[in-house]
Amino acid sequence: MRRGGAPTRGALGIALIEVLVTIVILLFGLLGLAGVSSRANLAEMEAYQRIKALQLVQDMADRLNANRKVANCYSNGSTGVTLSASTTTLPACTTGSLQEQTQAAADLAAWKDLISGQAETQSGTKLGAMIGAVGCVTLDDAVDKVYLVAVSWQGLHKTVAPKLADGSTAFSCGSGAYGDETLHRVVSTKVRIGSLS
Repeated sequence: MRRGGAPTRGALGIALIEVLVTIVILLFGLLGLAGVSSRANLAEMEAYQRIKALQLVQDMADRLNANRKVANCYSNGSTGVTLSASTTTLPACTTGSLQEQTQAAADLAAWKDLISGQAETQSGTKLGAMIGAVGCVTLDDAVDKVYLVAVSWQGLHKTVAPKLADGSTAFSCGSGAYGDETLHRVVSTKVRIGSLS
């Protein structure tokens, strides 16, 4: 230091280096924060899609329970029903009364619309569905009248491919629709139709 308190040239250089090092450290911190924010957005979208799928599964389970006399119409017998945005025809129901058949057809059409995302639109664009949503209703056990209701969609990052409870068989609802099975997501529930006398 010189006599009047003014810093020397060497002291000015060190202060400049300290400022540059501080800026570099701050830059790395901000980049890390941006990465955390990006991952949080991805996790939020995954959670949103899972919630929508759970709502759709419960919706069909409720519809199936409400019209239990023609439950076979919802799964097209043992064939199973698969609905998505690209589904153009619904199975014809031939059992039960005309009112029950009409209700089953209306339920399947409404569920297809929900899967396609027609409930939430903005400027004509469907916003409400998951990515590549597929809904399936299959007769899981004909003796006990157990139906499997499932909704699958495409995830945003890779995880483990979904399998049935035995652990070796791939889950059929939506299988092969997303290119990579590690992007395949699915939620399901079983509905047992009791014999009411």
